[in-house]
Amino acid sequence: MNNLISIITPNFNSEKFITQTIKSVINQSYENWEMIIVDDLSTDSSINIINSFCKSDTRIKLHRLKCNSGAAVARNKAISLANGNFIAFLDSDDLWLPKKLEFQLNFMLSNNFALSYTSYEIINEEGDKTGKIINCKIKLDYKRMLYSNEIGCLTAMYNQDVLGKVYMPNIRKRQDYGLWLKILKVEKHAFGISEVLAQYRDRSQSISNNKVEMLKWNWNLYKNVEKLSYLKSSYYTICNVFNKLLKLI
Repeated sequence: MNNLISIITPNFNSEKFITQTIKSVINQSYENWEMIIVDDLSTDSSINIINSFCKSDTRIKLHRLKCNSGAAVARNKAISLANGNFIAFLDSDDLWLPKKLEFQLNFMLSNNFALSYTSYEIINEEGDKTGKIINCKIKLDYKRMLYSNEIGCLTAMYNQDVLGKVYMPNIRKRQDYGLWLKILKVEKHAFGISEVLAQYRDRSQSISNNKVEMLKWNWNLYKNVEKLSYLKSSYYTICNVFNKLLKLI
């Protein structure tokens, strides 16, 4: 319990889900954590809900941005405020299973891993299981990750003591993908835990469900963040599409 884990949670109008998300953190078997929630100028009642949790549990901390800035800015602000030895990520509509932090921290410490991730399952907007499991790869490197983002953001954790504070690129979408690529330029490998330790909420209105726009964001990441050539950016964008189609089969 000596290692503090900082949990990075951006929030924007998540009144319907934020209670379940926070409770999934409170119910963790590993208790030495801080949950840093950065609100991106919400207009619903999620702020009141978060504040009620902050009053009852000092490990939960709320910071509000002065203007709506997007998930990358919110997450990076939370990282800047983090005090933990490890940095973990959980969006305001996703959930963790109770042993997630304990299992993942032990996995990283016992193997000297700087970046890890886990398998996860898909739930629908109402929180019901869909039967869909995203099984993670056991090991990833930078080149393999260019073909497809194989790390679910809600499952990722990195060792801040080893890597320092690593921030996401300030782009509208795919900033988590950009962060894993940035780390893998320094660390040769990231390592996966095959057990399902998290639940991703599939929301029909979410940005990630706009497939055409996702192509643009992938291209932007490859060309403008990773500084790949037009040819390579096109190639890896096509590879991403192909890999997405395979996962749907």
